[in-house]
Amino acid sequence: VQLQASGGGLVQAGGFLRLSCAASGRIFSINVMGWFRQAPGKEREFVAAISRSGRSTAYEDSVKGRFTISRDNAKNTMYLQMNSLNPDDTAVYYCAASIATMSVFLEDFNSWGQGTQVTVSS
Repeated sequence: VQLQASGGGLVQAGGFLRLSCAASGRIFSINVMGWFRQAPGKEREFVAAISRSGRSTAYEDSVKGRFTISRDNAKNTMYLQMNSLNPDDTAVYYCAASIATMSVFLEDFNSWGQGTQVTVSS
């Protein structure tokens, strides 16, 4: 499975961005998809995940109510709508996929995109 993340950029605090993650290759092997982020000097952390059907989602506490994860299986694409951004959201955002039914754990995801930079200025 190959994943291509896009949509990052520079935005002011309070602004919004929409990230996309396009999947190709062995699409049939993908179940849960997720977003993780890594800020400078910090470990990669979970942001959001969505099951294959889209009926099950999970969010890291600090993004609940501000970020929305979704996927369009017909387009093999996952999205992350990020609203009310603040400087603490600044990081490289990675999309990931797994054969697991649902997971929020980094070690369960075996396919990773290249990352897209999100920078939020104060």
